[in-house]
Amino acid sequence: MAMFNPPHPGEVIRTEIIEAHGLSVTAAAKVLGVSRQALSAVLNAQADLTGDMALRLEKAFGPKMETLMGMQSAYDIFRARKRAGKIKVRPYRSVPA
Repeated sequence: MAMFNPPHPGEVIRTEIIEAHGLSVTAAAKVLGVSRQALSAVLNAQADLTGDMALRLEKAFGPKMETLMGMQSAYDIFRARKRAGKIKVRPYRSVPA
């Protein structure tokens, strides 16, 4: 069953990981070995969560990469379904030989 309006994974990462550990974005970026800008873009829903970032989060803080990427997938699917009416594609029908 599809989730209704799932949050961007960055929102969850911000509250459940970064803030829960009492870290600033700068400090968390240092722990993860990424730039502050890269982490901030994910946390502010301006960039998608990548597999690399999910793996870094798993190694540093514990949540499984698969869980984090599943959140990104649910978010992407919801956004695509919202735009479905604007995508004009006809169903394929094979032509008899």
